Amino acid sequence: MLNRVLLSTVALLLAACSQTAEFHRPPAPIPQNWPTDLNILGQQDATKTHWRAFFTDPRLQALIEAALENNRDLRIAVARVKEARAQYGIVRADKLPSVNLLGSGSFLQTPSDLSGVGVPLSSERYDLNLSSVSFEVDFWGRIAGLTESARNSYLATEEAQRAVQLSLVSDVASAYFTLLQMDTLAALTRDSVALRAQTLVLVGKGRDLGGAYDFEFQQASGILDSTRAALDSIEHQRAVASNRLNFLVGSFPSDLPTGRSLDEQGLDADLAPGVPGEVLLLRPDVIAAEQRLLSAHANIGAARAAFLPKVLLTAGLGVASQGLLGLLGGGAWSFQPAISLPLFDGGRLAAGVDMAEARKVIAVAEYEKTIQLAFREVADALSARTSLSKQLKAAVSNEKSQDKRLEIAQARYNAGLISFLEVLDGQRELVASQQITAQVRRAQLESAAQLYKALGGGKSYENRTGGA
Repeated sequence: MLNRVLLSTVALLLAACSQTAEFHRPPAPIPQNWPTDLNILGQQDATKTHWRAFFTDPRLQALIEAALENNRDLRIAVARVKEARAQYGIVRADKLPSVNLLGSGSFLQTPSDLSGVGVPLSSERYDLNLSSVSFEVDFWGRIAGLTESARNSYLATEEAQRAVQLSLVSDVASAYFTLLQMDTLAALTRDSVALRAQTLVLVGKGRDLGGAYDFEFQQASGILDSTRAALDSIEHQRAVASNRLNFLVGSFPSDLPTGRSLDEQGLDADLAPGVPGEVLLLRPDVIAAEQRLLSAHANIGAARAAFLPKVLLTAGLGVASQGLLGLLGGGAWSFQPAISLPLFDGGRLAAGVDMAEARKVIAVAEYEKTIQLAFREVADALSARTSLSKQLKAAVSNEKSQDKRLEIAQARYNAGLISFLEVLDGQRELVASQQITAQVRRAQLESAAQLYKALGGGKSYENRTGGA
């Protein structure tokens, strides 16, 4: 009989070893290489580049620093990390026995007609126990599986916080570049308004002297009005960009250092995208998705282990006495092992396994989708880098051509060879080319920030779980 019991125990232990299968990372459902038409050359590894080394504008650095301190989305992410850490601590505590110190006293008064001896009887008892309440011996790994699941959920939340940090850094940079673009456009448009006003005065004087036609004066007046309207629109867009930046930063610093212009940002250093299957696995959102997958995988083992017997131990060690003064003299102990095996539960445990397996299927799909999205974001950013580099060269060349054209038109007008309409047209084309250059330069800077984010950014963020 004893041999049968031992054999059964060994069989159950061997079965328990197979409750949680070994985890294998799903293959990345993406191409092995980036599209061949993209510029994949670069000098810097984004995952090893801190945001301070990438965004070198002192004013932008101060804004990013303030955002990491004050942004509400980041505060929520930090709080979620603390919540997940606490949940992991709660689950992990189930692996250890719960020890309590219990003290009690009981007092009994029996009336004379019930005492059996004709006189009332009284009794009292005092107990002091050090007890372990319902400690489950984790033979089959059920609690270990739940603990591992909670740990992976905590790690996923930590990576999600990093993803929020990285997105915040990129978003602040993009908003800052947009604000710089609006400042540049506003300055160009103000200069254009002043120039249009001077032109209108000159055309008016020429009309009065018979050197210009009335329709030229009306055209110059209309161009001035449209330029003023454009300035109003740009100032509104600047206010919107400033409000967005304020929202991201949370609490705008009052002593910001002097910043650089749009042309002086210095994000010309190309980031190296590396091999897709390697670099994308370093992104915090991909790591978080993998940790959630590991958590779902561990839950399957815990759900399967619930079919096996549970061994509960309850032990107590204490003292008891009928008198308080003699309490320490009377030793007492108890040991109550118990085993429970589910026989019929209406399919509850089987449904629990099915649910855990279904959640793992969902986690696998979400993990694969995250990698696919990461690949697309990097490919889009690389394409933008290639295209915008060519666009900027063309825009700068066009601006130089328009500036030269206006210079020639002004000289020809001064010589009386052309009408002032051609000068006005040259001024308009120059301002338009300058605006296009500013727009393309801002787009190029923003694409660099997005590529930094898409490649996973630097891992050397400050630990802000206490103050952010």
